[in-house]
This record gives sequence, structure tokens and C-alpha cells, in this order.
Amino acid sequence: MNQALQTEMKSHAPQAPVTAADLMTQNPSSIRDAATVWDAICFLTSKGFSAAPVINDAGRPVGVLSRADIIIHNREMARHLQAPQAATSSPVPHAVEPDLTPVRHVMTPFVILAAPETPAEEAARQMVSCKVHRLFVVDNDGILVGVLSAMDLLRHFGRAAKADVLPMLDEEYAAEDMGQ
Repeated sequence: MNQALQTEMKSHAPQAPVTAADLMTQNPSSIRDAATVWDAICFLTSKGFSAAPVINDAGRPVGVLSRADIIIHNREMARHLQAPQAATSSPVPHAVEPDLTPVRHVMTPFVILAAPETPAEEAARQMVSCKVHRLFVVDNDGILVGVLSAMDLLRHFGRAAKADVLPMLDEEYAAEDMGQ
């Protein structure tokens, strides 16, 4: 069979939908719910993450901890603390005490889950309807196995659009080159 016919047959063959498992980050870094806010700050900054899944001892997602959650927590903590009464003001900053508050008290306790076999289109609809930027992908036991981000989906849909549009453009430009 010639190559053109094989390519034509492949383009018309039914294809399995792209799934969350195909696009997700596997075995994502996560934070335990018993970790301290101080540990979480160190983790997020060292990894360069804006947020991370929070898991329990069984490995099941129980929330999300974001930089915004930490900022809100710190603002609330500052309201409860009084500035030390000093006779003189010192230009030397005071040492920062590590925040030993458990992450479970600071996180957003709301998670949106998807199964590995969830089609990409359905995952995108779920993100939009729930107004979230990431879905946690869990196995049949509810254990976190991946994170699917809005960026993962954008990359996928961008590649798919490019694959659909470029052949049409190539045909159009070829027709123009031939004077049609």
C-alpha cells in the first residue's frame, strides 16, 4: 500500500480520545496535611510552585495550599499579634519565628477530582464550570496519581488546532502556488 493511502486511512481511523492520564503531571509533589505552614512555605518557594495538592496520610487529596492561602493566613495572624512595646526602635529586624500551624488549617479544603480516563474535553469543561486551574487525578482508591493543569489542556488543544489547521493551510497555499 502506498504511503499516501496509508496516511489517508490513518487520518480517518477512529482515535481514542486524549485523556487526563495522557496530559497530566504524574506523581506530583504534594504537601501532607500535618505539615506546618513553615514547611509549606519552604516547599513552595524551593520548587517555584504557586500551589500544591495537600494529601492525608493515605495519599488522598484533601485540599490545595496556595500562596494566596498563606498570605491570607499571615494577614489574619498579624491582626492577632501586637507589636512589641520597645522604648527605642531598632533598625535591626526581629527574627521570624517559624509558623507551626498545620497546613490543614490554612489550605482550601476543596478539591476537584478526575479519573485518569477522563477525556480532555470533559476535564476542560469541569475546570471552567468549577472555576479552577487544576484537577487532581486519582486512581480507583482515591490516591493522587497526577495533576492536570489548565496549561496542560491549553498545550493539548493548541497542538490539536495546529494539526487540524496546518494541513488545510498547506492545501490552500499549494493551490495558490499552482495558480488555482
